[in-house]
Amino acid sequence: MAATWLKDTVFYEIYPQSFYDTNGDGIGDFNGIIEKLDYIKSLGCNALWINPCFDSPFADAGYDVRDYKKVAPRYGCNNDLYRLFGEAHKRGIKVLLDLVPGHTSEEHEWFRQSQKAEKNEYSNRYIWSDFCFQRTADLNYIGGESERSGTYALNFFKCQPALNYGFLNPEEPWQLPIDHPDCIATREAIKDVMRFWLDHGCDGFRVDMAGSLVKHDDEKQTGTSAVWLDIRKMLDEEYPEAAMVAEWSRPSIALRAGYDMDFYLNHPGNGYSTLMRDYFVNDKEKEDNSFFKKDSDGDINRFLDEYVKWYEDTKDIGYISMLTCNHDTNRPRYTLEPDELKIAYAFIFTMPGVPFLYYGDEIGMRYLELPTKEGGYYRTGSRTPMQWNKGKNLGFSEGCKDSLYLPVDEAEDAPTVEEQEKDKDSLLNVVKELLNLRHREEDLQADADFKVLCAEKNAPFVYKRGSLTIAVNPSDKEKTAALTVKGEKIYSLGNAEIGEDKLTLSSQSFVVIR
Repeated sequence: MAATWLKDTVFYEIYPQSFYDTNGDGIGDFNGIIEKLDYIKSLGCNALWINPCFDSPFADAGYDVRDYKKVAPRYGCNNDLYRLFGEAHKRGIKVLLDLVPGHTSEEHEWFRQSQKAEKNEYSNRYIWSDFCFQRTADLNYIGGESERSGTYALNFFKCQPALNYGFLNPEEPWQLPIDHPDCIATREAIKDVMRFWLDHGCDGFRVDMAGSLVKHDDEKQTGTSAVWLDIRKMLDEEYPEAAMVAEWSRPSIALRAGYDMDFYLNHPGNGYSTLMRDYFVNDKEKEDNSFFKKDSDGDINRFLDEYVKWYEDTKDIGYISMLTCNHDTNRPRYTLEPDELKIAYAFIFTMPGVPFLYYGDEIGMRYLELPTKEGGYYRTGSRTPMQWNKGKNLGFSEGCKDSLYLPVDEAEDAPTVEEQEKDKDSLLNVVKELLNLRHREEDLQADADFKVLCAEKNAPFVYKRGSLTIAVNPSDKEKTAALTVKGEKIYSLGNAEIGEDKLTLSSQSFVVIR
């Protein structure tokens, strides 16, 4: 079962290069995160996920790790990160680091040694064929760049050679089984990295491409699951309160593979995408029928048809994590206005599991159309600097404009923390209210029961969390549910009327009833 502290936890995701710059070089840093910990706590977030901060050539924004035990100098030094752990813990805030176990940078010393013709302990740390022109149909390979005769497999971009955890069903002599000593050595090396950071004060890991380890795996990913269960055994024995969240989005597999949480990611056409980002089909924009778009033809059942099956299957073994956004996804403000976001966030923060708030979403930062930066491509527009105030560079950095990691939003109405803190009806203050409500009401926390009461298209969506009844109407029309609901309203956005045998919500309304 999941780490006990996750029951009443809300995460805040920080893209470190874009959060707060304290030395004027245009790039965020660890000291910037430390300076803003009180702000994060004031939101109601009591845990952080920090995107990759290890030494890297940054061909993929840090997801190409050059040294797992050294932080990238752009953010500070190892001691700065250790101090961040300590300062966060003083405030009751846990910290997850971003672990990349499926690949490294091609500049990692393990890979440099693996490229050598002479056999050494790292020769099989990566997946190599046994001939310079050898290919397989289902893996991308690179050849011609190493002294050894062979081609090496990629895990994602060209700069990211795949670490070797073995093949579930080897078909070639160079394809090692998952119990081969060299594949086990890869697993043990990752355990060693995890121990290093846990011993220095981190509280666990968000795991990148968690399902990518074992190659030629089966549909149930039994090979990759076996690797994670072995790692989980180590954590249970040595760090029982360490938590892991998977970038997998297959909770029935991930949570049985030893994870505490699995992200419900935005994949075009899946349930989560229908809530706020139902505007892509095969990478082409279409009519937006997102459920939380007030004038759409959205239907909550497109979400529930997938989610409820996952929830019922996994509710006793771990958590499905809903998120406002992440560094790989268009910010929800791309198509939703602040009043629409209030209703969407009210839903996300009152659902089961452990929610994640992406930095800047609490003020409705926009998605900006930008050229690619460090492998971001379309994702770059969701990685822009945090907007603190109307000062220089919107308070992100005292550096010159040309030095900024990415440009800030130059619109006159670019939202900022400082302005929204003064407005009691702002998106920021609604987020604070919602998170305070979640912490206050145990029935809104991660493990309280969930039950759908009404999911008819022309009625409000009504659900139970423990003893609480919650109703949401994101549309621009009044809607009524034929339900007998008794109790008092303990929180609302918009207007809700509780009748003897009906519950009526005005347009763009949300209510929690005890």
